[in-house]
Amino acid sequence: MNFPVYRLRVLILFVLSGMCCDTALAAHLFIPMDASMQADHLRAYGVVYAALQRDADVRWLLNYRGGSFVIDDDGTAAQMCKERGVSCSDMDKAEYKAIEKEMERGGNTFNIVKLEKAPKIAVYTPTNKKPWDDAVTMALTYAQIPFDKVYADDVLDGALDKYNWLHLHHEDFTGQLGKYWGQFHGVDWYVQEQNTQQAIAARHGFDKISKMQLAVVQKIRDFVGAGGNLFAMCSATETFDIALAAQNTDICEDVFDGDPLDPDYQEKLDYTQCFAFTGFRVYPNPVLYLHSDIDDFGAHIGQEAFDAFSLNVFPARPDPIPAMLTQDHTATIKGFMGQTTVFRTEKLKPGVLSLAGYPAPGSKSFYEARYIHGDYEKGTWTFYSGHDPEDFQHLVGDPPTDLSQHPNSPGYRLILNNVLLPAVKRVLVPKIACCDVQVAPVPETKLETVPQKVLPADISAPDTYNIYPAGDQLTLSINHNSTAAKNINNIERVVITNAEGKEFISQPVNAATASIDIRNLPPGMYMIKINGDYAGKLMKE
Repeated sequence: MNFPVYRLRVLILFVLSGMCCDTALAAHLFIPMDASMQADHLRAYGVVYAALQRDADVRWLLNYRGGSFVIDDDGTAAQMCKERGVSCSDMDKAEYKAIEKEMERGGNTFNIVKLEKAPKIAVYTPTNKKPWDDAVTMALTYAQIPFDKVYADDVLDGALDKYNWLHLHHEDFTGQLGKYWGQFHGVDWYVQEQNTQQAIAARHGFDKISKMQLAVVQKIRDFVGAGGNLFAMCSATETFDIALAAQNTDICEDVFDGDPLDPDYQEKLDYTQCFAFTGFRVYPNPVLYLHSDIDDFGAHIGQEAFDAFSLNVFPARPDPIPAMLTQDHTATIKGFMGQTTVFRTEKLKPGVLSLAGYPAPGSKSFYEARYIHGDYEKGTWTFYSGHDPEDFQHLVGDPPTDLSQHPNSPGYRLILNNVLLPAVKRVLVPKIACCDVQVAPVPETKLETVPQKVLPADISAPDTYNIYPAGDQLTLSINHNSTAAKNINNIERVVITNAEGKEFISQPVNAATASIDIRNLPPGMYMIKINGDYAGKLMKE
């Protein structure tokens, strides 16, 4: 058949244009995050964030080459990498499929997580300049990740509703103004800070700074409970929990609020209100630069040459969150001090994950934690001790760290891992608090209707199985009202592991219901798998 010349040209152009479109759609940009192949680890996060802002397809290869990224790119991300000094390379479909197969062979070790959205970020920081800097603000600025600044007025007026992720700048939420009174109470910046805090408190109807700070903390708690992600460093970590625990007492001396502290303050602390810590003692002495015994004060002074802590290694399945938070190009992070330098592990609540810390000799368990994580209702919180990951002992008035001199900082990478946490679509599963009360087993016919104890109705989660604690027993059944369970006849096996993937219970069942004896489980957080499905979390206290 003979084609006219012009028609032949149109056909050729049509075929070529189709090939170009297919190439553009299939093109992957690989951003390596291992130690030897990435020139600027910190700015790589900024490239990923910018890609999410453009609604590009971004995948995080958890536990693969330091937590590398793959972006379906039209050339924009590649150009941004070039401009920002971030190492990257093109990757075709076959190369990506080979990585997928390699990761599949690794089982639960690896996971490819799709990042869904660019989180809206806020940093809780005062408007007046304080004589210290903030590692998170510096990391976001260096990585070119946009953020808004908010402070007490904004939080009390409901501004957190607009954000997915909140960082707490070096802040004292107890009303004790950073415990700087002994050394700095006559210095201009301290006087200005006290006047500013008192003015904010008065503006919102509070007669004390401590009461205003408690209201702020409660607003932040509600932000997390509604699904927000909280990140805090240094003293903002322990003072957040201290403020919650002290909400029914007065731990401030008269130099802070004009009246004496409650003589029974220690006995009136309510640890059930805290996110992370329990059983701690507070130090109200105004000349003592310490808030509580959560921190192992003095243990690391002068130890710079020898101070290094270790990252815990988490499987990326079934729960990818711990692995997301610990992606790095090394398992060892050099230590750094702060007003809160470490967390004593004996002060951590059951179920709190120690993401990094100092292992006890001959053991993988930590005797001091540096980096911890947990859930609160629908949201998450992460606390990171110390002030600046690239300055061992950062003092008041010291110049800020120049991150262009530390583009491969593993300590700063931990901060930026957290920024991407809200980018992942979380499937929340029921968290079962057990062993706190003795309750009678629920009849089989009513298991699927157990109220609130199993799963609040407004949380989206797998509903194939019902999980109910009854004393030292965990009662499980198939949810026959669930469309996901319509082809399931029996529970074949129940497996309970900790977050690190260590198996504690593996019990065959082969029945519609099961009763699992959990009396020998140590306190902590556990993952429940039923018939191979991730069914829930169990917190044993």
